[in-house]
Amino acid sequence: MYPQHTHQGATADSMSSTKVIGPRIPIYTAEFAADPHGFYRQMRRDYGPLVPVEMWPGVSATLVIKYRTAVRILNDSDHFPADPSAWQKTVPADLPIMPMIEYRPNAIRTSGAEHTRYRSVLNHALAGIDLNSLRSTVETSAIPIINTFCEDGNADLLNQYILPLVFSVFCQTLGCPPDIGARVAEASAAMFDGVDTETVNRIMGEALLDLTLLKRDHPADDVTTRMVQHPAGLSDEEMVHQLVLLFAAGVEPPLNLIANTLLLMLTDPRFTSDDNSVHLSTKTALEERLATDPPMANYCITYPRQPILIEDVWLPADQPVIISMAACNTDPEMNTGEFLDNGWNLAFSTGDHACPAHARPYGLLLAQDVIDQLLDTLPELKLAVAPEEFVWRPGPFHRALTALPVVFPPSSPLFL
Repeated sequence: MYPQHTHQGATADSMSSTKVIGPRIPIYTAEFAADPHGFYRQMRRDYGPLVPVEMWPGVSATLVIKYRTAVRILNDSDHFPADPSAWQKTVPADLPIMPMIEYRPNAIRTSGAEHTRYRSVLNHALAGIDLNSLRSTVETSAIPIINTFCEDGNADLLNQYILPLVFSVFCQTLGCPPDIGARVAEASAAMFDGVDTETVNRIMGEALLDLTLLKRDHPADDVTTRMVQHPAGLSDEEMVHQLVLLFAAGVEPPLNLIANTLLLMLTDPRFTSDDNSVHLSTKTALEERLATDPPMANYCITYPRQPILIEDVWLPADQPVIISMAACNTDPEMNTGEFLDNGWNLAFSTGDHACPAHARPYGLLLAQDVIDQLLDTLPELKLAVAPEEFVWRPGPFHRALTALPVVFPPSSPLFL
């Protein structure tokens, strides 16, 4: 069923007589990934705030592209809960994107008291992260990784530096040993690339159960230990699903943010000019990317409890409503071009399911340190191909490069 225009006085019973507003736009294609902002402009022109889309072939949804409408929805969990259980029964269980959207007993896929319980565990566990030690953790992890390619004079920064570094640092934060981390990495990559649901869940579940059992037997000062020791008393199964959420949120989005910010910094003269002017900071570049091209471009999915009228459009019950953080952040009504400290952008979402407060400074500091460590070590870094040759990974949710090839003068390995 398409989202449909109707008059404010209409009821749910009158939806069948209202006007269909247009064909669904696929947001999972290579064409969409290559020029999402072109699509968003077309959507604003042709559809308005709410857009009929396909998030996968044959899988319908509504995409919210107006900032104020998105904020209203995200702050109304009574009418727009995040639990997909009812919808999930109506679609094939083997959808490749299912691991990203299916019901899980964790903080992102539940509502009400259940959500409050899981959220309290996450908040407690994340509050214990020592941000003061993050820079040294990044440095000690980055140097051995940089040493694997610094003598070559070229590298794919995304896959040779950013991904292994972000994953290593995050595993240390969680208290996840390398052998378990390698299994999680395999499943995480498969999840975002749409490998079959059963395989992804099996690999991920087995690895994270082993991590849970390890921390029950051998507690330490880490996020996983604080979760298993929380008074909420999470079961092993519940622990696995909280850890699925943490890995999904703690690796892929920072990875994309770092890569996309480096691309900006290496192509924009405000960050790279040679005229002795003061370059804008890494923090400025990160803030701009969060506002213009957030690493999760379309997500924060909710499912209306009953048909509901929003912006003169009837949204059907139990059908996915996706927030386009990228489109909402660039909504002409909101975006002024001032990005630094712009607390209004939706990169971290808002409302009950917003990114936990303690996770935000971790993610930003991690991204800044990963970038600064690289540029301090290889200051003459340049892109290996023209910006228009970069390929963006198709998918309905992320804003992600497939590679970030660079060249630089070869240098000798560094020692800690």
